[in-house]
Amino acid sequence: MNHFFQRWFQLKEHGTTIRRELMAGLTTFVTVVYIVAVNSSILSDAGIPVAAGVVATVLASCAGSLLVGLWANAPIVMVPGMGINVLFTYTFVQKMGLSWAEALAVVLVSGLLFTWVAFSPLSGVLQRTVPGSLKEAITVGIGLLLTLIGLQKGGLVVSDPRTLLALGDLGEPRVLVTCATLVIGLVLYVRKVPGNLLLTLAAGTVLGMLSGLTETGGEQTLSLGAYHQLFGGFSFAGWLTLPFWVAVFSLTMVIIFENFGLIQGQLEMLQRKDHSPRVLKAASLSTLTCGWLGTSPTVATVETAAGITAGGRTGLTAVTTGLLFLVTLVAAPWIGMIPDSAVAPILILIGGLMLENIRRIPLQDFTEGFPAYLIIALIPLSQSIPDGIAFGFVAYPVLKLAAGRGRDVSASLYIISGLFLVHLILRVII
Repeated sequence: MNHFFQRWFQLKEHGTTIRRELMAGLTTFVTVVYIVAVNSSILSDAGIPVAAGVVATVLASCAGSLLVGLWANAPIVMVPGMGINVLFTYTFVQKMGLSWAEALAVVLVSGLLFTWVAFSPLSGVLQRTVPGSLKEAITVGIGLLLTLIGLQKGGLVVSDPRTLLALGDLGEPRVLVTCATLVIGLVLYVRKVPGNLLLTLAAGTVLGMLSGLTETGGEQTLSLGAYHQLFGGFSFAGWLTLPFWVAVFSLTMVIIFENFGLIQGQLEMLQRKDHSPRVLKAASLSTLTCGWLGTSPTVATVETAAGITAGGRTGLTAVTTGLLFLVTLVAAPWIGMIPDSAVAPILILIGGLMLENIRRIPLQDFTEGFPAYLIIALIPLSQSIPDGIAFGFVAYPVLKLAAGRGRDVSASLYIISGLFLVHLILRVII
């Protein structure tokens, strides 16, 4: 067995050992396992039963991590992306009117398109086409949307007929638990405690129990029957409608560029840029499985950095993390008992971390900064990721042309911007 690991993962060539890779995989797992509870909670708002969402999240994370680990031999872990799950639930289902089954069909088609891009020269073209300012703005805008959703889930922000939004009742038990849990999470994160988000989730759940917020009537057995309906449960009933293809276009753009950025950043930590094409291909296949398994698309999670920091250098790290995800199925019956006040601080904290990307936007250049600003502002304020992205992509070439710098925009970007313009025009017509 030792010989197999040495040969398959090329441990000696990468200057690592089996023990170090296993410990790095465990480290990554502890930092990212919170996604099982958070993703299933967000999927439940789309109508997917929590227990079924747990199984789908676990299987997608396991399958994606195994794909990257075994095929691309990289320590990069795949899990359903925060922000993309928000797009799936709150935009495609709640705002655009797709059913969760139709939204899964969108995931499947987007996965096919991502796979086509990843296995063709088009991947390199797209990486060079879209300006870094717009890519970073998408991340920041999604982070602010996550924050807004977290604030609403925790009761800190409520709807108001006069001002649209207002501060919630700070004396309400749900709000108090949210605030207390957020403070715990911030302290754990600043102190760099391993598994800080998982511990924050656990602390919020305990506080919820003590405050009477936890639903004790949740499922006490693993509902494979519920998951049976979710597995392969996508529906193409709405494939002839405009919202379906708008969703496909938007989701494809988001998963492609988010994976581009995350994979590139993590490979730079490893100083292995030559592995980028194979990792991207594995990531696209991971996304493709999500439509079948019943969850929003996976991405190369940022928590991979924890495993790399712990010494992970090969795919054995990702394989270890992927297999450990299967263990969480034991806790599936109780995940539905986690209250919103425990999930909300996680969303707020992750949203704040995503805000860091704003420093990479050249705001001193108005032709770069203003389109990015539109994306950042409109994603949370319109509560629509595709609409926010559309305004930024349309504004970018317009400002470049107005400044006499039209040649700074590639022909490919003009085409993409034109497609987003068509998207906005169709929104007016329908």
